[in-house]
Amino acid sequence: MFVTFEGIEGCGKTTQIERFAETLKRQGIPLITTFEPGGTRIGNDIRRILLDARNEDLTPLTELILYAADRAQHIEEVIKPALDRGEWVICDRFVDATLVYQGTARSQDVRLIQILNERSTLGISPDMTFLLDCPVEIGLERAMKRNEALSDEGQDRFERETLDFHNKVRKGYLDLANEHKERIVIIDASLSMDAMEKEIFKHIEPHLRRI
Repeated sequence: MFVTFEGIEGCGKTTQIERFAETLKRQGIPLITTFEPGGTRIGNDIRRILLDARNEDLTPLTELILYAADRAQHIEEVIKPALDRGEWVICDRFVDATLVYQGTARSQDVRLIQILNERSTLGISPDMTFLLDCPVEIGLERAMKRNEALSDEGQDRFERETLDFHNKVRKGYLDLANEHKERIVIIDASLSMDAMEKEIFKHIEPHLRRI
């Protein structure tokens, strides 16, 4: 089972992934958690470039290609081997993020993004995606506090984007969810962490009963 979590900056993905993974482990399910960009040694180097706030001159096409390179390495080194071993893979961001951030918000050619995604994923796609949705202002406030707490201000290139950019990202995600209702589940990320956790688990329970 391949499960991805998506959403705007500060929507609470990291916390929910940790809780989700712990719940599955208590059920005896073998799994790995991973993330994009990053998740591999090479991917972490790419991540630093992509998130570095000093890289204001990074072009949208360069950004897109770097994400594709990160994903190709991630699939070959982490995701495909884990799925082949019969493990669940829980991933923080995947192809939907590229369609939304680089496509909807950066106006890159959607067909090019689809081609890069097809080649980099080897045809692997999520079985279920949880979209944690909340107003942009709430997400950005959370993200800024998180970065301050982690002393990670230098790795906040996306948080520094305009409100218009982040609103485009949110709209892009909601449009994708509307197009892929069979896969993408919208979770109200303005709820408490406990309430979000319960809502997420409610949607995964039917899959656990089949194991």
